[in-house]
Amino acid sequence: MSRAHPYAARPEAATHTWLTPPEIIAALGAFDLDPCAAPSPRPWTTAARHIELPEDGLSAEWQGRVWCNPPFGRHTEAWLARMADHGNGIALAFARTETAMFQRYVWRRASAVLMLANRPHFHRPDGTRARGNSGGPICLIAYGEANRRALIDSGLPGAVIVVHHFQQKEPTNG
Repeated sequence: MSRAHPYAARPEAATHTWLTPPEIIAALGAFDLDPCAAPSPRPWTTAARHIELPEDGLSAEWQGRVWCNPPFGRHTEAWLARMADHGNGIALAFARTETAMFQRYVWRRASAVLMLANRPHFHRPDGTRARGNSGGPICLIAYGEANRRALIDSGLPGAVIVVHHFQQKEPTNG
């Protein structure tokens, strides 16, 4: 009997607008920019400056320390590539450590990764907490020394992996 992988038939989420739990933001310190901000009015701020749709946060100018909780799914890779190029901030993503995306933009370019101990419950744009958790393991990815230190000092439950970059063959899996 053949069984499909549990995520194989999963459709794209009905919305990409999910807010990071405020306790995660508070634990990481102040950010200058959130290029993936929830629409106004938002129940809490994630940065001094927010870029929200219809403005394109991916192609906008990024300055300072960036918080990036990108749309999950096929869009995530472009956001992690941009964050890696920017080199100053923290991104939130599924901990899909075996993927080519993770190999390229996390293991090869990040300063540290915090593997959260629990799956967080994200919030709707009005601030209400989702009944279910994220549905998969979540990590915080630091780019730059100050952000590596922020993960270590955050007090968030989980394990911090300090990334030591190494040369390897280009990943080929999706």
